[in-house]
Amino acid sequence: MPWDFETEPDYQAQLDWADQFVREEVEPLDLLWDGLQFTPPDDNLRRVLDPLKKEVRAHGLWATHLGPELGGAGHGQVRLCLLNEILGRSSWAPIVFGCQAPDTGNAEILAHYGTGAQKERYLRPLLDGEIFSCYSMTEPQAGADPKEFTTRAVRDGDEWVIDGWKYFSSNARTAAFFVVMAVTDPDGDPYKSMSMFLVPAETPGIVIERNVALAGEPEERGSHALVHYEGVRVPADALLGGEGQAFVIAQTRLGGGRIHHAMRTIGLAGKAFDMMCERALSRHTQGTVLADKQFVQGHVADSWAQLQQFRLTVLHTAWKIDKYNDYRRVRKDIAMVKVLLPGVLHDIAHRAIQVHGALGVSGDMPLFRMLLGASVLGIADGPTEVHKVTVARQVLRDHRASEDLWPTGYLPKRLAAARAKYAEFLEPGAESPQPAAESKAEAR
Repeated sequence: MPWDFETEPDYQAQLDWADQFVREEVEPLDLLWDGLQFTPPDDNLRRVLDPLKKEVRAHGLWATHLGPELGGAGHGQVRLCLLNEILGRSSWAPIVFGCQAPDTGNAEILAHYGTGAQKERYLRPLLDGEIFSCYSMTEPQAGADPKEFTTRAVRDGDEWVIDGWKYFSSNARTAAFFVVMAVTDPDGDPYKSMSMFLVPAETPGIVIERNVALAGEPEERGSHALVHYEGVRVPADALLGGEGQAFVIAQTRLGGGRIHHAMRTIGLAGKAFDMMCERALSRHTQGTVLADKQFVQGHVADSWAQLQQFRLTVLHTAWKIDKYNDYRRVRKDIAMVKVLLPGVLHDIAHRAIQVHGALGVSGDMPLFRMLLGASVLGIADGPTEVHKVTVARQVLRDHRASEDLWPTGYLPKRLAAARAKYAEFLEPGAESPQPAAESKAEAR
């Protein structure tokens, strides 16, 4: 019965190197070039990034989510989890390691569904880190509910014509191409009525109406676009996968993306936890360090327990994905992880802010941005409420309704069944013990 919580020594050595490398070489980039992660680097920034990427490749950790035929290591989800919790500490680390969202998800669906020509044109430079991509799915009136999408793609000879609006299309302004989800059969099954298209950014008719900034960000930092597709024409071979396959493709992409978000959240929440512990041991008040105060000890204990529970849940889900190689079979687990992750980051970041006091809410610490990040994670890749519904429906499929009026846990019914089962061992006319609940009631 294989059951192990250890990492292979060779891979642990790689993880140890990655941890030190991210802390010493990559985290400084977050301070010096914040906001430029998805902007094609100029010559000066290339002189910084290229040697770092080269070192990552030399250690066999570049784009490890993809197979060797695509330049990756083909790591399973458990290995990716252990690496991503290190990368989650830094906003630049996924770029340096070739596994940044949304490009990882777009690369995954290109690898699965793209033609040879599509892979050569889009996937290869994406994997090399030379270009960025945009996943354009969400719509202003529909959010992430594809059944309410109105963006249309109509066949016109050898071309498709795309018309409609998309919202929160991240990195649209710096992307080299867009993955656009559009309705191609408005009268068909909602889950088979949409198709995906690969649209070069320079295609006429793509209008970025505005780049939306997150709360607290200056407007010029906005990177989540409201896009108007106005008579955008693409050739027939711009179709990704088959006509009507968009929903299936999206699930392939989003299943992996959700678990990877969770992996990186472990690292980010862990960073907030480390800050909280350091502050608790460093700050004195009322004659002792904060670490001696029971309220602070409660913050530390609650945060550590929450982080460990979440980490084990994510690792177990990753293990299931590796074992079954079927995202649909692990749908309940992925949805559960997605439900948990914003709460874990929010709670730990909030406690860390409390321990830091006024410093915690200032711009001199990154904790308040983590708090905002928790809200973003509660919406990205589908809102938390939707995933709760998925969890409940999947869980209830494994249960059955009672066969009669009384629940199966109803003690008189269980007692009658027990008497019938062991009737030959009971003395005739002897009273058997009362159910525990009834005995307690009589005692009162």
